[in-house]
Amino acid sequence: MLIFVYLKNKNHMKCFFLIKKVIPFLFVILLFSCASRKDLVYYQNIDGTKLQERANSYEIKIQPDDLLLIIVSAEDPEIAVPFNLMSVSVESTVRPYTVSGQQTNQMYLVDANGTIDFPVLGNLKVGGLTRTEVLKMLKSKIAVYIKDPIINLRITNFKVSVQGEVGVPGTYNVTSERITLVEALSMARDLTIYGVRNNILIIREIDGVKSYNRVDITQSNFINSPFYYLAQNDVVYVEPNQNKINGAAVGPNTGVLISITSLLITLITLIMTSTN
Repeated sequence: MLIFVYLKNKNHMKCFFLIKKVIPFLFVILLFSCASRKDLVYYQNIDGTKLQERANSYEIKIQPDDLLLIIVSAEDPEIAVPFNLMSVSVESTVRPYTVSGQQTNQMYLVDANGTIDFPVLGNLKVGGLTRTEVLKMLKSKIAVYIKDPIINLRITNFKVSVQGEVGVPGTYNVTSERITLVEALSMARDLTIYGVRNNILIIREIDGVKSYNRVDITQSNFINSPFYYLAQNDVVYVEPNQNKINGAAVGPNTGVLISITSLLITLITLIMTSTN
């Protein structure tokens, strides 16, 4: 009743009803801007989750287009020479200096059929095998020619891509033989406050067939998911939450809306002061 006493004329009434419409709108924005604990916290209910012991046994499988560095050595280095690709000399120019004569090992490219052309042994099927399985196969075949051969194998182009609502999206090279989803997200500086944590998309290609899976990292049982460990060339996508989508829709008009709201609040304050 007091408000209507203050707002005596028609113009005052218009201002009042305008403010009356704006205030609920602002309330709705504040309401939907609130985030609950279950939307943001990782590893919820981990105390009641039975974790599988897969860390020591997990190995990625070699796929087409992998680049393999394989080095064979023996007590007598000369004996192992035929089983290694020749090293090539490269010239590197780093201003203002030019360095020449650096040696680099050539690598094996796994073709579309999952095979490599290995010296002396010929074509070998390595696609679909783990690193341990390839080493076992090579050792058994080379042992015919060399007693107790030493073989080192590494995938040199192992990488994963992290996109969407993370601190630093990009493609990251992996120097170890495995990487977890958590480690990949950490390399990308973790999810932003706008990232949807319960619906992370992982796209994977195996033998030319693409598959995908969605992971909820707010629940601790995702650690037991087959997508907890990433494979080479996996794509991880974090989608934006509704607040980010709504903000993108408002876009450059946000500043205008804030200015109008401030003006309306100032106007009603002046009206109420003048009618006092």
